[in-house]
Amino acid sequence: MTEKEKLLAGLPYDGNNIELIKDRRNCKILCKEYNDNPVDLDLGVLSKILEQETEAHIEAPFKCDYGYNISFGKNFYANFNLIILDCSKVTFGDNVFIAPNVLITAVGHPTDPIERNTGVEYATPVTIGNNVWIGGNVTILPGITIEDNVTIGAGSVVTKSIPANSIAVGNPCRVIKSI
Repeated sequence: MTEKEKLLAGLPYDGNNIELIKDRRNCKILCKEYNDNPVDLDLGVLSKILEQETEAHIEAPFKCDYGYNISFGKNFYANFNLIILDCSKVTFGDNVFIAPNVLITAVGHPTDPIERNTGVEYATPVTIGNNVWIGGNVTILPGITIEDNVTIGAGSVVTKSIPANSIAVGNPCRVIKSI
């Protein structure tokens, strides 16, 4: 398997692979074009980043690693400074709203420093359900699922999946109320 095939399959992969470096570089160029556009919504460039048509509305600046691992449902809105490290699939349902300065990361690195220094990375999908509100300055870690009808409070660090119909806050983020 190529390193890109490993990345897409959810297997450990070499993040220093030249094909992946080229993909990230191309995505950075497109993100810069998107962010430099004075018009709030340029679906042409955003569709190029994602390699698919989209009606998502993302306020600039927006940054991601690859773009092709991200998919948005209907009625998606993200405020300023959304960062998605999409080394694995990052999927959003319908009616998802994201406040400023949110980081969603689907990538991790080995805790063993010798292994980490080899460039090996791993990635696990992040899934955000329907009717989800994510407050400002939230961090969502790899492998997380946030189910339908959830509110994540500002400043939360989501380290475990969040069940449907709940309000969750804190560091680490935890359910404080069912709705």
